[in-house]
Amino acid sequence: MSTKDVSTLAVGELTRNQAAAELARLTREIRKHDAAYYQKDAPVISDAEYDDLRRRNEAIEKRFPDLVREDSPSKKVGAAPAAGFAKVGHRVPMLSLDNAFDDDDVRNFFARIRRALEREHNLKSDEPIEIVGEPKIDGLSISLRYENGRFVQGATRGDGVEGEDVTANLRTIKDLPKTLHGKAPEVLEVRGEVYIAKAAFAKLNAARAEAGEPVFANPRNAAAGSLRQMDASVTAQRPLHLFAYAFGEVSGPIGRTHWEFLQKLKAWGFAVNPLAKLCKGPEDAIAFHADIGEKRATLDYDIDGVVYKVNRFDWQEALGMVSRAPRWAIAHKFPAEQAQTRLNEIGISVGRTGVLTPFAILEPVGVGGVMVSRATLHNEDEVARKDFRAGDTVIVQRAGDVIPQVVGVVMDKRPKGAKKFVMPDRCPVCGSLAVRKEGEAARRCTGGLICPTQAVERLIHFASRNAFDIEGFGDRNIAAFWQDGLVRTPADIFRLKGKKAELMEREGWGAKSVENLLAAIESRRHIAFERYIYALGIPQVGEATAKLLAREYGTVEDWREAMIAAGKERRKHPDEKKPENVGEAYARLNSIAGIGTSMADDIVDFFAEKHNLDALDALDKAGVEAEAVMIPKAPANSPVAGKTVVFTGTLATMKRQAAEKQAESLGAKVAGSVSKKTDYVIVGADAGSKADKAQTLGVTILSEDDWLKLIGV
Repeated sequence: MSTKDVSTLAVGELTRNQAAAELARLTREIRKHDAAYYQKDAPVISDAEYDDLRRRNEAIEKRFPDLVREDSPSKKVGAAPAAGFAKVGHRVPMLSLDNAFDDDDVRNFFARIRRALEREHNLKSDEPIEIVGEPKIDGLSISLRYENGRFVQGATRGDGVEGEDVTANLRTIKDLPKTLHGKAPEVLEVRGEVYIAKAAFAKLNAARAEAGEPVFANPRNAAAGSLRQMDASVTAQRPLHLFAYAFGEVSGPIGRTHWEFLQKLKAWGFAVNPLAKLCKGPEDAIAFHADIGEKRATLDYDIDGVVYKVNRFDWQEALGMVSRAPRWAIAHKFPAEQAQTRLNEIGISVGRTGVLTPFAILEPVGVGGVMVSRATLHNEDEVARKDFRAGDTVIVQRAGDVIPQVVGVVMDKRPKGAKKFVMPDRCPVCGSLAVRKEGEAARRCTGGLICPTQAVERLIHFASRNAFDIEGFGDRNIAAFWQDGLVRTPADIFRLKGKKAELMEREGWGAKSVENLLAAIESRRHIAFERYIYALGIPQVGEATAKLLAREYGTVEDWREAMIAAGKERRKHPDEKKPENVGEAYARLNSIAGIGTSMADDIVDFFAEKHNLDALDALDKAGVEAEAVMIPKAPANSPVAGKTVVFTGTLATMKRQAAEKQAESLGAKVAGSVSKKTDYVIVGADAGSKADKAQTLGVTILSEDDWLKLIGV
């Protein structure tokens, strides 16, 4: 079973090998989302979805404790600090918190604390456990170091061990005391959260929109982006605020309890959240959470839950911590913010590869401080499963202030006569047939380059960085040129030199900008074959696959001839499952590591369309040439001739690129991903997911020394 299949299994159904593969996948996935959130301030999934990934990881580790990885997310906090700032080591790690998602989780948290304190601190059975409840601010965690009462250094959390030095930027925040009031320890590290108030965020975005600048996605991203400005004068113009709530390194006493510490923070000059409350026992804490939840919409700052901390410091010390979180604290998260509104219509968008995606056109509604008027419905199966219909009252949520989601239908509010949605079988843009292949979730427009939406998106892809990389010819220019009839096909880009006078008459285009664009276009008439393939925008053909195709076929002419032949074979045997029974050309395409029948069919289908062949002919006539790939002949006695190999990790004796070229010179096929067709995976230091997948699939894994012995070096 593949890793993808394993991800759908319940934890209790996993075998040992499946659990190991799933832990590897979850580690990569969580690491990617940590980088998006902590380094780039641009999360791509909701908090709820992220929490689900972590909970699944923890559940598998609990069932298979001996499989816990050294790089497990349960052992790490945040992500490594971003480049651009000096690094600051945290003398006391900045930990993350475990989460509670419902009232029972909170009661279990108190029960665990009571058992531990009864065992380790002689807690009496009737003695109450006091905790301090504080709203969990959705901002950027920071550390503030004071020496002899003066602010000397500030840093972001980073990965919890090392953060970014943002001292100069923090000095611009009015809430941050530069000199403490009264007596404080000689060394005092205060921790808190930098945020932007909702009203100030709205004004900031309005000003940016008016100035033609991109707006921020939410207050948290705005705060993080503002604090990470390389120019502190830019930060000074942003309406940043600070709540202090914890400490790190201290050289003297700060009180016996957390509540006392909060009062001292206020006395020293820090802003402390005024809603913080001393609670006695789980029911008091749960009531506090409910009260804050009711006030949430009226607060002028974003919160995503309530943090509970054991009040007594000696109890905190006795409870200690696990790898990345203290045992004496927990975050009681709020459910995703939801609202009800009317689903006015189900629209259809068309992407670059022709995929038709349904989306909800909503009566505008405020959710989580943002007006939502559109939301994705994912695909036609999702629409059918949840039975969305125009006119329905639907529940909309923005989990973690990311992409709006339509959760479901309020069935008792469905209007009479609401018609069941039927996915169109024609493209709403060009009218071409929209086909859904067996086994695929998406329906695609077959119009290809004659479909206006696809044409523009494909032109944008054609000129993009990893394709033809035409500098100065970005999305807006391509869309405008297409609209005005200057560029309709890829070949038209290379004919623009004949329209120089017309270009110079366009608004915003002067002689210099036109010359720069035409020079950039001319410089791309000769391009690497793999870039040429990738630029065509064939469904499922990314950069790695384009490289494999280029190495296999060598030239555009040979590739085109082989794909047309493979297509003819496929059409003669449309239902045949085994490529070798379809035909020689089709079998050769399928034999390339990393290319399965689904991808092979998309490639041959591309060449079956006359307008695609016409586009390739037009490129040829416009003087566009793809550089031929020299395919080295393998020595007659090569032990790896015809074998498919994958390199992963850091090699000790040579760079990866050199190793790949050496393998190719011996007749091996070098692939970028591991599949059942892979013969060997050569692992270096810090090998990652490819090694994990090889183990799951039973592919032979070689060390660098094993590989060198095999090839006789």
